[in-house]
Amino acid sequence: MTQLDMRPPVGDTVSGVAEGGAGIDTDVRGKGLGKGSVGLLGSAVIGISTVAPVYCLTSTLGSTAGEVGVQMPAVFLAGFIPMLLVAFAYRELNKAVPDCGTSFTWTVKAFGPRIGWMCGWGLVIATIIVLSNLAGVATSYFWLLAGEITGNPSIAALDDNKLAHIATCLTLIAVATAISYRGMTATKGVQYTLVGLQLVVLAVFVAMALQKASAGTFDTGMDFSWEWMNPFAVESMGAFTAGLSLSIFMYWGWDACLATNEETTGSAKTPGRASLIAMIVLVGSYLATGIAAQMAVGSGAEGLGLGNAETSGNVFAALAGPVMGPALGILLFVAVLASAAASLQTTFIPVARTVLAMSAYEALPPSYAKVHPKFKTPGRATVMAGIATGAFYTVMTLVSENVLTDTIFALGLMICFYYSLTAFACAWYFRGDLRRSARDLFFKGVFPVLGGLLLAAVFFKTLTDAWDPSYGSGSDVLGVGSVFVIGVGLLALGLVVMFVTGRRSPAFFRGEVLTKSTPALVVED
Repeated sequence: MTQLDMRPPVGDTVSGVAEGGAGIDTDVRGKGLGKGSVGLLGSAVIGISTVAPVYCLTSTLGSTAGEVGVQMPAVFLAGFIPMLLVAFAYRELNKAVPDCGTSFTWTVKAFGPRIGWMCGWGLVIATIIVLSNLAGVATSYFWLLAGEITGNPSIAALDDNKLAHIATCLTLIAVATAISYRGMTATKGVQYTLVGLQLVVLAVFVAMALQKASAGTFDTGMDFSWEWMNPFAVESMGAFTAGLSLSIFMYWGWDACLATNEETTGSAKTPGRASLIAMIVLVGSYLATGIAAQMAVGSGAEGLGLGNAETSGNVFAALAGPVMGPALGILLFVAVLASAAASLQTTFIPVARTVLAMSAYEALPPSYAKVHPKFKTPGRATVMAGIATGAFYTVMTLVSENVLTDTIFALGLMICFYYSLTAFACAWYFRGDLRRSARDLFFKGVFPVLGGLLLAAVFFKTLTDAWDPSYGSGSDVLGVGSVFVIGVGLLALGLVVMFVTGRRSPAFFRGEVLTKSTPALVVED
């Protein structure tokens, strides 16, 4: 397909949009993305879709209850707090520098090229891991749903056939890549349908779970108590940290709203507002579903209890029939498949645009800065993300299921790594503004620093726990937990790639391309 290199030479300006605050040069330059393709609603939908709320609930609702018991709703709220604080940092940075490179661009401007490059690396690697996981989940639910609809267990069993599983997974990745390649307009049309389906099915599940709880249908059901909302009632700090780590994962992905800032109407304000809307919808959905499910079946480890280890990895598969009945229960399977498929498609957005920005600023080879002349998308970066995802999932699946599982566990390290760096970057970038007003002090300084500290604490606690081989799949490398080895290994690999890139693109790493005073590559509103 024909590509157009939209990367302008350094110094070429196309508008005079102010970056705002901190005395920044107001000239800006364009990367060639499709301006005005997304509005407030579309941006919020993309953020919700990337998080994949139904998939997150079915995969972590039971695990969280197993760790913290009836305090599961409180832990959902606790996980929301650092994400909300970091979201304020993203909003303020986006107002000043509405650049599709988001975390990469902002941390470079705040801390310099090397820390910024590693922050971008953390985002890219986390996204590739998530894409592969989502593709695998979508594949499993595709065959599970096919088996439920046809009533043929042998069809559902095709998911256990590695050849069939990998082939289906690669097909789904190819379809998601093609939709993302064709631009934000195509993305929005698919997402409105899939996100709407998820939220409607969740609402039906909540209503029916509350009805079952009121009727006392299940022996393990519980009466609602405000004590469920008390995080200090969790039995141990270890259990709380484990539950919090799961909760943080459930909110990851909302920042996709910001990655589309150059394609959003009102790029300085709309993405930040959309991210906050997405966060509110997510925390509301999680609390409603968690409380309703706990009232209906309880959080115990027996029977339908959410903490039952045999069903905690896929709660909705166990609750669909008992709560919603055989006919409507199938809708819950459809919703999980739609959730994983929708997130698979939108998760290409941040990784492709981060790679585009890194290339435009000479932090990666220039070929990735090419934008499709018709679709106005980073076509080459999108395709390469799809190829990397497919290759990663295929290799990991063929090598070892344990390795794949531990790689997913290591994802939490990457998430906390680049989110906390971005939060700290906000406070440092705006350090000259913090005395101007109480609003600047809290939204540009205090809140981002608190969010960054909380996520950094989770990062180091997870790193400590992951040293133990029992963390994750239980496998080890020379007595060290595989999750620790993979997490640290991926960051070390980033250092190696950064060194090689620095030899080929020395200007960026000498701080000659992107600094705090460098005009941002953005589009004019």
